[in-house]
Amino acid sequence: MAKEIERKFLVKGDAWRTLGKGSVYRQGYIATKNSVTVRVRIANNQGYLTIKSPSVNCSRSEFEYEIPLADAQEMLDTLCDRPLIEKVRYKVELNGLIWEIDEFNGDNKGLILAEVELTDEQQQIEIPEWIGEEVSTDGRYFNSNLAKFPFSKW
Repeated sequence: MAKEIERKFLVKGDAWRTLGKGSVYRQGYIATKNSVTVRVRIANNQGYLTIKSPSVNCSRSEFEYEIPLADAQEMLDTLCDRPLIEKVRYKVELNGLIWEIDEFNGDNKGLILAEVELTDEQQQIEIPEWIGEEVSTDGRYFNSNLAKFPFSKW
C-alpha cells in the first residue's frame, strides 16, 4: 500500500515563478462514499487514475495508475463531476525536497497552493520565503473539495 504524506501551504508573492517549469493539469473526481476520492487526471498528455483514502492529519493511502489518454479524456468528459480542476503545476526542488506549486485556473482562478511530500509526518522542513499560511488540514483546499466548492464561490 502506498502512503501519501504531504503538507500544503498558500503561496505568497511571485519569487517562485523563476524556479520551475509549469505543466498543464486537468482533473476531475468521480463521486464516491465514505470520503474516498477517485481522481482522473491528464498531465503532460498522460492519463492517470488515482484512488485516495480519507486523510488522517497529513497522511492517507494513495494508489495511482497510468491509463490510456483517450480513456482519461472520456472519463473526464462523461464520469467526473463539474467543475473540473484546471491548473498549471510547477515543480521546484529545494533542499532535497520537491515542492509542487499549483496555480489554479477556471473556477479556482486566483488560488495558488504549494505541496511538499514527506517521508514521515514529523519530518522537519525548511520553509521557503514564498510560502505562506499552512492549510494541510483545511479541507477546503483539497482538490476534491475545490471541485465541489470552487475558490471563486468562497
